[in-house]
Amino acid sequence: MSAVEEKLAELGLTLPAVVPPLASYQPAVQSGAYVYTSGQLPMVEGKLPVTGKVGAEVTPEEAKELARTCALNALAAVKSVAGDLDRIARVVKVVGFVASAADFTGQPAVVNGASELLGEVLGDKGVHARSAVGVAVLPLDAPVEVEIQVELA
Repeated sequence: MSAVEEKLAELGLTLPAVVPPLASYQPAVQSGAYVYTSGQLPMVEGKLPVTGKVGAEVTPEEAKELARTCALNALAAVKSVAGDLDRIARVVKVVGFVASAADFTGQPAVVNGASELLGEVLGDKGVHARSAVGVAVLPLDAPVEVEIQVELA
């Protein structure tokens, strides 16, 4: 077990299986020293635990937890191409999409769920640039979607 996976275990988390693509794309690809993930939904055992818009059917607190799940799924996608999460030199960028009710403006706090998980698991290597974007709808009516880019050592 890698040091990163040991840290996940300390946090009571396990790396899930890679979420299968919903369309014609790969969950992650490597180009040189970088791994780019596709957008990861908060799938748990093949299902979305919650659907709807944040600020309407989904609370910001629920959405923040879902963003953590997205980040965990993104780490699984990284491992699928890198082979070992200990190869991560740093998380370079996180992009979070939040399906938002018309008056919801708390996207950064929601995407903090992903950012905080990466920091807890990877320490200084988890510090990254980030965008948090409000959108009208996401695939399968998911409340949150997160993609990450990492540099490998």
